[in-house]
Amino acid sequence: MTAPLHFAEPREAAGIAAFLARLVHYDRAAAVRLQAGAGALAVFGRPPSFEVIAVRTAALQDGSALDTTVSAGELLDGVDEAAGKAIVPAPVTGPPWSGLLPPRGGWSEVPGAPDAAGLRGAVAEAVAEFRARDARLPSQHRTRAERDRIGREIWSRAVAGTGLPLRAAHAAQSLGFLPPAGAVPHEVPVVLLAAGPWLRLRTPYGSVAVRTATGVGAAGLGTLGVTPVRHRP
Repeated sequence: MTAPLHFAEPREAAGIAAFLARLVHYDRAAAVRLQAGAGALAVFGRPPSFEVIAVRTAALQDGSALDTTVSAGELLDGVDEAAGKAIVPAPVTGPPWSGLLPPRGGWSEVPGAPDAAGLRGAVAEAVAEFRARDARLPSQHRTRAERDRIGREIWSRAVAGTGLPLRAAHAAQSLGFLPPAGAVPHEVPVVLLAAGPWLRLRTPYGSVAVRTATGVGAAGLGTLGVTPVRHRP
């Protein structure tokens, strides 16, 4: 059994628990990859349907080193928010995505990305379009396959010409990564970054990364750094 992880503050444990709960909501059998080092923890997950890698970081009390893949549900059960610690469960066989994480460095900012309000608006418009098109389908065509086709068409569109697919913005909103309505943009920034074939939407609450067919920005390999970002409660 791996030694418990001790978070720098109880709210760091609460943030990780909230992220794990959302992943388990979408997939009860979800696995997460954990990487810890230099006083920080990064938890990587891949919620179904969104086709993105979601990342939540947290500050630790010490420089514990860790790199393992575990059950998201079991890890959630092992988080003690009041004590600010987590029991790391036994490792599991990692899904394919866990071996191909976003790059550690080489990120550059992509200009023209909407702020949080713009992203929320784009997601709301996409949801409304899907519902409208679904309602117009003749009964004989209202099948899972046809609905999936419409969904793929809508959610694969780029946000404001940035190359970031709408599904990434949808994932960020669904996972609680977008700042709440009314937040001051410069105080809670939303930044789009690129490295090789990867795009990464980063906020103070977490990141979503997606591998695109064509790269934008500098190339990079390896794993995403685990420098913690102070998350707001």
